[in-house]
Amino acid sequence: MSKSLFRVKPVEPAPHVDAGEPVEGSLQGEATLKRTLSGRQLILLGIGAVIGAGIFVLTGQAAANHAGPAIMLSFVLAGFACALAGLCYAEFSAMMPVSGSAYSYSYATLGEFVAWFIGWCLVLEYLFASSTVAVGWSGYLVSFLTTTLGLPFPAELASAPLGWENGGFVRTGNIINLPAVVIVAAVSGLCYVGITQSAFVNGIIVAIKVAVIAAFLGFGVMYVDPANWTPFIPENQGTWGVFGESGVLRAATIVFFAYIGFDAVSTAAGEAKNPQRDMPIGILGSLVVCTIIYIAVCAVLTGMANYQELGTAKPVATALELVMRDNPGANLAWLKTAVEIGAIAGLSSVILVMLMAQPRIFYTMSRDGLLPKLFGKVHPKHNTPYVGTIIVGVAACLLAALMPLSVLGELVSMGTLVAFATVCLGVLVLRFKRPELHRPFRVPLAVILCPLGFLACMALFFMSFIEHWGLFLLWTAIGMLIYFTYGYRNSKLNKA
Repeated sequence: MSKSLFRVKPVEPAPHVDAGEPVEGSLQGEATLKRTLSGRQLILLGIGAVIGAGIFVLTGQAAANHAGPAIMLSFVLAGFACALAGLCYAEFSAMMPVSGSAYSYSYATLGEFVAWFIGWCLVLEYLFASSTVAVGWSGYLVSFLTTTLGLPFPAELASAPLGWENGGFVRTGNIINLPAVVIVAAVSGLCYVGITQSAFVNGIIVAIKVAVIAAFLGFGVMYVDPANWTPFIPENQGTWGVFGESGVLRAATIVFFAYIGFDAVSTAAGEAKNPQRDMPIGILGSLVVCTIIYIAVCAVLTGMANYQELGTAKPVATALELVMRDNPGANLAWLKTAVEIGAIAGLSSVILVMLMAQPRIFYTMSRDGLLPKLFGKVHPKHNTPYVGTIIVGVAACLLAALMPLSVLGELVSMGTLVAFATVCLGVLVLRFKRPELHRPFRVPLAVILCPLGFLACMALFFMSFIEHWGLFLLWTAIGMLIYFTYGYRNSKLNKA
């Protein structure tokens, strides 16, 4: 049995594919995914997934509690780890243009058992991330309704009934996070209709939030006070992770969540017109653009206001409020409203890309026999994995309605980091096992960069694992139970 656990899925050089071709061979008359996405659309998908919670939620909290103005360095560190993983994703996605992302890459290099574990971790990344961002979206929407429009919204219907305190769940007295449920349901409906429609809507949303961010940078830079950048790295408070160099590292693990999503581009490889060329462009292009935007926003944000005052759920809007408080002549109320609208739009696109990605992971796992066949069903008209989309949408609604933001966010980061580390390791393994495979894109200096990417991701993983090890092990145990009771016996490799 131990040998069969690490059986690998055969890897063959992928032929050049054209728009309209099915992703992979299928039974005659069976609906399949279609190749309709261009390189530009893939970059927009990446930007749509990445630019969201990082700018509009996490930057201020990480700066106020851990890094101060050096939050810019934290983004550089997190971006470095993501860049190493991004190079590995680019090599795999160009060589294997399928929809399974890190799951498929692990199956071809490290074996079925590892692939299942990574696929199960990807559920943490995509499913839990969509719920996490939906909770943040709810917070911005309620703030916009109550403070900007003056429309009251019951607090009991805008927060989860469960909270997290002292390592355990507690009752909060709230009923349900209704706005979060509504946005997940609406986006799931869009994903059900089709990938082209989803990509079109995502392009519009990305244009809105990039325009808002550009306006914030353009007008905000006029109110930057260099004194707010001193000290650049605040003195450590005697506790690891609270300012000082350790605070910069701790903040890097928090803002890593901001980069989650660039790898979601790889889940659309099966629907890219020219994946050998466009996948590296989509993955690396979106990562570079987003890193530049993050660092620029951090610089302006911490320059406009003292970092200690940015620890709110809406740091960009808070910075504008503080500028107007200290400069009575500054008429930036319109920009604050635009930022709130941009945040709502930005978080919407993150939810969209995440809810597009998860059903495609399940689709690929189902085609391999590790999940029931219903997850592999494709709609005959819309050419989308519609059953998986419905199931994922319902699960995301429940999580967003009931679970606290902090727990969801930490679990998302942990699942993502494990997937990233495995992809870095898989590229190196395949270089030695199958050196003859055609690689349209190659990681430069792979023997150095791949191990470095693996170590960087695992180091960030263990910083979160220390606090939430119990939840992660419970999640892993549930996944192993499903694999050994269903996946192992029904695997296509097992039957072969």
